Amino acid sequence: MCGIVGIVGSRSAAPVLMDGLARLEYRGYDSAGLAVLDPRAKKIKILRAAGKLRNLAALLEENPLAGSVGIGHTRWATHGPPSEENAHPHKFGRVVVVHNGILENHAQLRKQLEKRGHQFSSQTDTEVFAHLIDLECQGRRPLELAVARALKKVKGTYALAVLCDHQPDRMVVARKASPLVVGLGEGENMVASDVPALLAQTRDFIFLEDEELALLTANKVKIQTLSGKPVKRDAKRVNWSPLMAEKGGHKHFMHKEIHEQPRALADTLTGRLMADHTDVRLDSVALGARAWKGFNRIVIVACGTSWHAGLVGKFLIEGLARMPVEVDLASEFRYRKPLIGPKDLVVAISQSGETADTLAALQEAKRLGAQVLSICNVLESSIPRASDHVLYTHAGPEIGVASTKAFLTQIATLLLLAVRIGRARSMLSAEQARKHLNALAAAPEQLESLLNQEAKIKQVARAYAGARDFLYIARGINYPIALEGALKLKEISYIHAEGYPAGEMKHGPIALIDEHVPIVAVATRNSSYDKLLSNLAEVKARGGRVIAIVNPRDRRVKTIADHVLTVPRTLETVEPMLNVLPLQLLAYHVADFNGTDVDQPRNLAKSVTVE
Repeated sequence: MCGIVGIVGSRSAAPVLMDGLARLEYRGYDSAGLAVLDPRAKKIKILRAAGKLRNLAALLEENPLAGSVGIGHTRWATHGPPSEENAHPHKFGRVVVVHNGILENHAQLRKQLEKRGHQFSSQTDTEVFAHLIDLECQGRRPLELAVARALKKVKGTYALAVLCDHQPDRMVVARKASPLVVGLGEGENMVASDVPALLAQTRDFIFLEDEELALLTANKVKIQTLSGKPVKRDAKRVNWSPLMAEKGGHKHFMHKEIHEQPRALADTLTGRLMADHTDVRLDSVALGARAWKGFNRIVIVACGTSWHAGLVGKFLIEGLARMPVEVDLASEFRYRKPLIGPKDLVVAISQSGETADTLAALQEAKRLGAQVLSICNVLESSIPRASDHVLYTHAGPEIGVASTKAFLTQIATLLLLAVRIGRARSMLSAEQARKHLNALAAAPEQLESLLNQEAKIKQVARAYAGARDFLYIARGINYPIALEGALKLKEISYIHAEGYPAGEMKHGPIALIDEHVPIVAVATRNSSYDKLLSNLAEVKARGGRVIAIVNPRDRRVKTIADHVLTVPRTLETVEPMLNVLPLQLLAYHVADFNGTDVDQPRNLAKSVTVE
């Protein structure tokens, strides 16, 4: 959610910090700030502004910050409303802090500090860190030791970057259940809450683990546990280029990422399909046929768009591998006392790999004895590191808050998983596997052809941009795609939209239908096609206006629908990946016509690191 950037080196810090914060805007924020250690004054100077980063940029232009050591932050409010005084960085005494996460015992600690005469200038939990660390810095104690001692007093989650007036050559960073990466440069070292913030500066990263602390100077990175035990960890090279995290001529990141889906799917499949397409290779999944046969069921845990991918995964795995699958909202999983054990495989799905609810569900599953396999897009993020097995989606950096290419590649990865389990359990023949994998291999080219229909989708979006409510309907494996289409629309356009299984319409939602409520129907030819046609007839009989996703030359739906958007014919298992693309473009263009902030919709953040 919040964003952190920091640098210790020899060049001017402020431009690097502002560039990094701009690359973290996708995480969502309501205020921003910088702190730079001025070498002449030997003091840390702070600039903060409520609102968008441009407000901070304007302030910086009027009040330049000189110095080569600094930290920056974009805040997503948890404690205290968005304002200049609640923006980070926070300073007390000699210490300046930026923080992502939630300090659960901040009220208790604040009372203790106030009894000692400390005065607070904000409503945030973060300011408590500055007070605690400043206390521990007494007697010129090294900053890294002061931070470690202070962190032993706190409860909660944190990614923390700390500077001190009296120790100008260093920065100390630490993390617990909130992401933090160290970027390695020549004559400088950096820190950020996410890799894209530093891609313009370096490709070499060290990924900190929970309850680890790092001391950064211009020429050294020293990692230790909070108890002081040294940690040795090699850097990893990230092959994303800076251009992958830029718009590349598109109006919005979301539009660019929709158009990147053919490439993202092809990259996700590369190296995983056997030459004859009779099976797949799952890198980093050390499970043989005996292990797959030993599981009684699979439990998928995820949130939001990733949960919709999980629902598609249930159809795929049960259909191809004949293995029971449950799909749980990760935010609810721990609170229902789940019946999980060693005979279960838990599949955790997350784009960012930092989703707090999904990480907590994963940890509960492991506590109960289950093995965990994660599907994730971000290398070395928290969820893959906590898992027994991991499948990366290779979608590349996804900047728009509303997920598109990550969702599609999650479904593709789940189809690969379903084929592998089906083959391992002898539920899927070589010829059956070849049929599904051939269809999957053809999908990138079919997605390219779909992008050529954008002008028509844009016309439909223009016609319905003024609607206040939408209903999305589908059946079978496409029902989760109806849910996803509705979610995309409400996320970025703020129009109320709901997804329903078409067969459930007459059990309540049909009462909403009139000429003012557009119905978006996924009506491609599959095993539930005829049933869906009957549901559409019920909609038309009540005056509903229908936008239908159909296959070419479908005359039956055309007699019912007001608008049709065609997608190539494919197997039912691959349909969701094609059918979702026009729904993404429809939502995008409706939002764009209505002038909303497509990439950074209100109240939302890309990486949800708080529960």
